[in-house]
Amino acid sequence: MATEDVALAGAEGGTLAKPDAQQRASEKSIVNDLSIQIATVNGSGSQSANSVLLKSIFRMGVPVSGKNLFPSNIAGLPTWYTIRASKDGYVARKKEIDVLVAMNPETSKEDMLSLPAGAAAVYEESADLKQFRSDIACYPVPFDKLTAAVCPEAKLRKLVKNMVYVGVTAQLLKLDMTAVEAALRKQFAKKVKAADLNWAAVQAGYEYAAANFTKHDPFVIEPMHETEGKIIIDGNAAAALGCIFAGCTVAMWYPITPSSSLVENFIEYAKRYRIEPDGKATFAIVQAEDELAAIGAVLGAGWAGARSMTATSGPGISLMAEFAGLGYYAELPGVIFDVQRTGPSTGMPTRNQQGDLLSVAFLSHGDTKHVFLLPANVKECFEMAQAAFDLTEQLQTPVFVLSDLDLGMNNWMSEPFNYPDKPLNRGKVLSAEELSKLGGFARYKDVDGDGVGYRTLPGTDHPLAAYFTRGSGHNEKAQYTERPDDYINNMERLSKKFETARSLVPRPEVVQTGKAKIGLIAFGTSDFATLESRDQLRNEYKVETDYLRIRAYPFSREVHDFVASHDRIYVIEQNRDAQMLSLIKLDIKAEEVVKLRSIRNFNGLPIDARSITDELVTQEGI
Repeated sequence: MATEDVALAGAEGGTLAKPDAQQRASEKSIVNDLSIQIATVNGSGSQSANSVLLKSIFRMGVPVSGKNLFPSNIAGLPTWYTIRASKDGYVARKKEIDVLVAMNPETSKEDMLSLPAGAAAVYEESADLKQFRSDIACYPVPFDKLTAAVCPEAKLRKLVKNMVYVGVTAQLLKLDMTAVEAALRKQFAKKVKAADLNWAAVQAGYEYAAANFTKHDPFVIEPMHETEGKIIIDGNAAAALGCIFAGCTVAMWYPITPSSSLVENFIEYAKRYRIEPDGKATFAIVQAEDELAAIGAVLGAGWAGARSMTATSGPGISLMAEFAGLGYYAELPGVIFDVQRTGPSTGMPTRNQQGDLLSVAFLSHGDTKHVFLLPANVKECFEMAQAAFDLTEQLQTPVFVLSDLDLGMNNWMSEPFNYPDKPLNRGKVLSAEELSKLGGFARYKDVDGDGVGYRTLPGTDHPLAAYFTRGSGHNEKAQYTERPDDYINNMERLSKKFETARSLVPRPEVVQTGKAKIGLIAFGTSDFATLESRDQLRNEYKVETDYLRIRAYPFSREVHDFVASHDRIYVIEQNRDAQMLSLIKLDIKAEEVVKLRSIRNFNGLPIDARSITDELVTQEGI
């Protein structure tokens, strides 16, 4: 599972020894504010080593985040893992790399040349990277020699070698070795011999660095207490856990990067929490032949009364268009998780993007409008998974949850998740007793003026409970018709239902200063970089900005009011075509559209704060 136990202050952060005078950073040191990039090759087994480094810093009480940039095809191609430590709690990708661990000979020169002046580089001594940069602190290490000394088995050395750079980096950054060992033994909890071997490699790297290097860079990690009570988890695992708490019992899917681990985690959770005492499973999980079949089965299960879901990415969303229209028009519940990646077509399957907004909002043909939620962090992945199941049954329509690769597959620090305190909301479901009192019902009749009709579930023991579910023309009694007035009435009711959704979806987060003329709008993982950019604008340029984070579509009234109350609005998003800006334009008053401007990132990398700041400063002419 992609979780890390809570790091408690008293157990870990609170007991770390204070650094002595030799370890303590000098006045010029940069403490707890750095970005580490480990450049390796795909399939080299570096994931465990990178995880140990990340969690060592976490155990020292320093806010940290990790991002994996890996190729989409075969082993042996370049991969980079970036760890950001920030005393201020910033977790977005940092544009600059401060410490490079260059383990891939094919990219080492390019990686070295990309560093800013004053950075540090750890690399294989035979590579002689110092020749390319005289303004970098260089630390050449004989990795093969050190690895051979601690690992007699040649076939294991490729894996163990990674732990040597953990030790070297730990010594250079002054990491607490008790935290490093604890993180390592947690990583290999069920493999004692492997833990001992890897710990020996860490120690070998640490001791070599201590004996041979004089530190020439300013980057240091010192203990803090900012991770007390926090957890580390990835967004897909958090969403899967949310599905369990939401009462989901059916998952239909076809594997696709970067969504596969969401269902894989759900399967593991279901095996633990959806088994009766007699051993009987109370869940159904089917790997369908394709995404079209998957969503069809999800909607069928939803019609039957089960809480059901699927998970996919952009190419899968495209294949789901026909059934998404059926779910909208026949009014069937089902939750679809879209963990977005770079498109179009196959695009870059292991790169990040927020590029599915328009396709999801109007997925299918004809007049179709879908509800979707936009989690920005792992806690919201957990919470919005639950909200989606309530919404899909309240509104009797498919509901989408749009995450992205950065959020779904990477490790994030978070407050622990709250146990749900509200019962499941199954929406307007009529029981046999209620049918007897009513004397019957019309499936597609708007009784309450909110556009949402009443439904029954298969098996309801009442002669008036049955109805046809139609994807063809129908009237309010679910009877087939092609009468123009019946069609118009039905479509207008569906539009009214969409308006009802505005008051049911999660409200946006709004940060108002009361004096800013400039407003920023962002959503999803763009939130982290936007918050950091606001600080940069304030501290470096004395520019105040207000901020609204959209959490769902359709937009609630707060979005309209925010646009109306500012002179200029910058919509920040990770796609080429400014898709969120387009949706906002369709929703607000025509005279307000002129206020909207765009800041976009679509290079496949998670957006960073500096790029937002620089673009806004350029557009404002500051």
